[in-house]
Amino acid sequence: MRALMSAGIISLILAYTLSQFYRAFLAVLAPVLRTELGADPEDLAISSGMWFLTFALMQIPIGTALDRVGPRRTVAALLALGGAGGAAVFALAQAPWHLHVALALMGVGCAPALMGSYYIFARTYPAAVFGTLAGATVGFGSMGNILGTAPLLWAIEAIGWRETLALLALATLAVAVAILALTRDPERLPPTERPGSLAEILRLRPLWFILPLFSVNYAASAAIRGLWAGPYMAEVHDASDQLIGQATLAMGVAMVVGNFLVGPALRLVGSIRRLALISNGGGVAVMAALWLFPAESVPLSVTLLALVGLSGVSYSVLMAHGRAFLPQHLVGRGVTFLNMFSIGGTGLLQFSSRPVYRWASAGGDAAHAYSTLFLFFLIPLTVGFLLYFLTPETPDA
Repeated sequence: MRALMSAGIISLILAYTLSQFYRAFLAVLAPVLRTELGADPEDLAISSGMWFLTFALMQIPIGTALDRVGPRRTVAALLALGGAGGAAVFALAQAPWHLHVALALMGVGCAPALMGSYYIFARTYPAAVFGTLAGATVGFGSMGNILGTAPLLWAIEAIGWRETLALLALATLAVAVAILALTRDPERLPPTERPGSLAEILRLRPLWFILPLFSVNYAASAAIRGLWAGPYMAEVHDASDQLIGQATLAMGVAMVVGNFLVGPALRLVGSIRRLALISNGGGVAVMAALWLFPAESVPLSVTLLALVGLSGVSYSVLMAHGRAFLPQHLVGRGVTFLNMFSIGGTGLLQFSSRPVYRWASAGGDAAHAYSTLFLFFLIPLTVGFLLYFLTPETPDA
């Protein structure tokens, strides 16, 4: 854990904290954006999907940049231009499509934040501790999920949502400057080292049955926390803004706690693959419960939403499993390639959730619509989970 204490890593974790915030804050802003800009849940589904789409599309060039330029300049430049720029556009938005542009820019700016840390860990520390460091980084960074719940609501009530976004733009720019000043790149690979290619990554057979689950396992927790939790609680349970803030806060806290448990859980279970099976199996069970009991009671719904947040821990577990099969010269391209599948799949499912919600809403009441929506996330998660049983253990297991 001492690896997380350097000023450079702390600045990168702050960047990832902003990334977690920007992918999730729409759930709390949904009521005010509907009132002032006419942005309904379907509009916000597009905006949120744009974040994930641009984030995913940036992963391959970011992998090349990490290997050739290093994480310091890569993360600082994109965070300043995309992250701070997107927050500024959001603060000035006058129509729903302005939100689409803002979230697309934010996706570009946030795209290298976590991968910068992962690249440094993968190049500097043994593969055996990668899962622990990755989980702790996501745990600290997931504080952004908490900031995007009740604290964001308090800030909006105190100074207004536009002023809050303007301050966030300035904070994002300050973090980018800190990364440029404080982060140290790993030593360059020797010139004799092969540059690696995407084709070489695709030839790594152990990844073949990790990728399907990786492309869907984060989608439910990200989409529900960042987009559907607020409308779900409001439309099914007639929840107030305060209750929505509390429900999303419960999800955010569960995400933080779960990622800090990766290291101890891995030592207890003894296998990163086994831990991935347990965490993703739990995610399947929780989504099945939401599908079957969407309107049973407020306490049950809030509990299940928190457990959905807890299931998000499987992202760092799967990343650690995939990283174990990457040779040194493929680390930069490899971790960003894995991340592209995760974020890309999440973005596609978020885009697809919009017509699913519209279709289900036309055919029944709110509880029926959200039950159908939860089933939509459950089916690919179950398929990916079953395929994952075909993956091998890590080379050092």
